[in-house]
Amino acid sequence: MLAPPWIAVPPPGYGGIEAVVDLLCREFVAGGHDVTLFAAPGSQSPAHVHTLLDAAHPDAIGSAMYESDHVACAFDAIDAAADRGVPFDVVHDHSGFTALAMAARVRAPVVHTVHGLLVGETARFYARHAHTASLVAISRSQWDSAPPGVDIAAIVPNPVAVDRWPLGMDKDDYLLWIGRMDPIKGAHRAIQAARLAGRRILLAGPVQSGQAGYFRERIEPHIDGDRVVYVGEVGGSVKQQLFARAAALLMPIRWNEPFGMVMVEALACGTPVIAFAEGAANEIVIDGRNGFLVTDEADMARAIARVGAIDPVVCRESVRSRYDVAIVADAYAAVYRSAAGIAPGGSPALDDPPGRLTVTGAAPRELLAPRG
Repeated sequence: MLAPPWIAVPPPGYGGIEAVVDLLCREFVAGGHDVTLFAAPGSQSPAHVHTLLDAAHPDAIGSAMYESDHVACAFDAIDAAADRGVPFDVVHDHSGFTALAMAARVRAPVVHTVHGLLVGETARFYARHAHTASLVAISRSQWDSAPPGVDIAAIVPNPVAVDRWPLGMDKDDYLLWIGRMDPIKGAHRAIQAARLAGRRILLAGPVQSGQAGYFRERIEPHIDGDRVVYVGEVGGSVKQQLFARAAALLMPIRWNEPFGMVMVEALACGTPVIAFAEGAANEIVIDGRNGFLVTDEADMARAIARVGAIDPVVCRESVRSRYDVAIVADAYAAVYRSAAGIAPGGSPALDDPPGRLTVTGAAPRELLAPRG
């Protein structure tokens, strides 16, 4: 498992990809599989952890130098394992662009999860390099955006360990927005919707490099410590309780969100999601059952008045049946076997322990849907 070099696994606060990697490693190790995790310094996992750089680099996300250094060191270690006669069956890459561009250089087959948008220069990058690995999309929306010639092997959503999240049956009066302070994430729109609804809103998340101007001009003037509260970056039990106690999570995105971990985390806590109908929100939010799909801030404000009709148990079960980590691990196991040319049950390394890693009818069929 190849994580990015920016943030430790599991992440102390912000870090959706790192949280996904952590869950997958834990699930596969619990299933009796031999997993090696290449990740940023400070990482901890039941998998065999190999840190490759001198430090994590949360303030340099996207730096080509750190990403290429991290990936090159990982590939050297992967090839060295093969030289010792203990080759990896498959490499699952979450690290960014470098590993995909150089996947032909490593001897093990590579599975690459696409964590971003397939548009513009990124689409052209994937058109050039997709043939080097087995690509996995994290939503049907993302899959549908793939340019011609980019073959997606499967749709496998990001996982959540549902039972590790507290179910909040008694809600407080606040609304919640959580994410990085990027205009496309819409914290300013969440403030406007809450104001129109006459409700209190809590904002949580980091101000990353390049976002200080937006935060200073569009968010900070509204923060009064009462109706609009900024709690900063959160993680662990504090984050879980914020989700569990919130009346609703607001997701006023204006981009083709490829997944949106905060939505499934909120739902796992029994908290309804009110989202603009963009990207994967259309798949995660079941309008009228676990939240509402809306068109703008005024429509969001009207939906806020109706969240009391949403059953927290229905919210939780809506993610358990589709995104629980056991289901997602099943689907990835099938992708790994396909990438490695292994029939189910045909390899000691990927053999199925009883009740584990066999893709069954319990998994939504879109997880393994063929393209076309």
